[in-house]
Amino acid sequence: MDISCNNCGDAYPLDGLPYRCQTCGGLYDFLIPQPFNLSLVDRSQPGIWRYRHTFGLSSDSEPVSLGEGSTPLVWAGGFGRKFAFKCEFLNPSGSFKDRGSSVITAWLRSHGINEAVEDSSGNAGASFAAYAARAGIKAKVFVPESASGPKRRQIEAYGAELITVAGSRADVAEAAKAAADGGTVYASHAYLPFNLPGYATAAYEIFEQLGYKMPGAVVLPVGQGGLLLGLVRGFEALRIDNNTHHLTPKIIGVQVRACAPLWAAFTAGSAAAGLVADNHTVAEGVRVRSPLRREAVIGAVVASHGSLCVTDENEIIPGRDALARLGFYVEPTSAIVWPALEQMKQDLPDPVVVILTGSGYKHE
Repeated sequence: MDISCNNCGDAYPLDGLPYRCQTCGGLYDFLIPQPFNLSLVDRSQPGIWRYRHTFGLSSDSEPVSLGEGSTPLVWAGGFGRKFAFKCEFLNPSGSFKDRGSSVITAWLRSHGINEAVEDSSGNAGASFAAYAARAGIKAKVFVPESASGPKRRQIEAYGAELITVAGSRADVAEAAKAAADGGTVYASHAYLPFNLPGYATAAYEIFEQLGYKMPGAVVLPVGQGGLLLGLVRGFEALRIDNNTHHLTPKIIGVQVRACAPLWAAFTAGSAAAGLVADNHTVAEGVRVRSPLRREAVIGAVVASHGSLCVTDENEIIPGRDALARLGFYVEPTSAIVWPALEQMKQDLPDPVVVILTGSGYKHE
């Protein structure tokens, strides 16, 4: 597998599944995005596993699947325009995270891992708990005390051990890393790169659903930025495979002003990200003060000629309600795209795809 440290360049070890470079502590990533080949799409397989040739897994690795992917693309109007809403909240555990969890747990099982830890504000933990149960892996999930009750109950329902941590989201991650440093595998959706090819499958689906054409723009909520990175890499792989002159879409990442480090770095430079507050927001899924792949995420937005924008706290619930009146019942984190659409409506080339990341049933 062509994975190496993005700091010192050391190759990912053949044995074990470390979450960070054993030499310098850097992040692992694919040397180049996994290539897409339309002729290798296996339409006999369900959901994202049609695209398993892009996952980097060995040919004898068994899928871990609950039917993730193949989410609908539904057109609806707003602000005098038409948008195509990608309904990721209809994935098995209720969020886009299932695309990544399916691939990560397949990696774990292919390495004979039978126990792992994860940390999350809720959705990633619930998703990992579901796929760990499917794979027969004992899961321990660390979440902040503020995590939504439905997400916490969902994690426990899948049989995972739920551990609540007082303090910030960063404190939760430190607790999970402490457990991992004690010898347990850390199946981190933020540190490990294995989820990124899973997220890229959303790009392949959008391309197919638009009649094998690229969208003009894609709007999505951004916390760590893994979905954004996966989408950009997926669209770029499609462009290369199709040898097309069509541009990859503009990527519009949306954050909340209460905690917007990517927007701050994008608009005011890297130093500004260190000054960002970590304030409470009802959009808990994007409350990430220090995104691990910040530079890669910003670089992907710039390369797409896209942008990062912010919404205010008082816009989130009205946005959720507006989406519900269109028939989309999503959690507040997903709803931050609605005020962003109003802000950016004049700057978005058609067709515009809007990613709705998590179900409204996850919030109380």
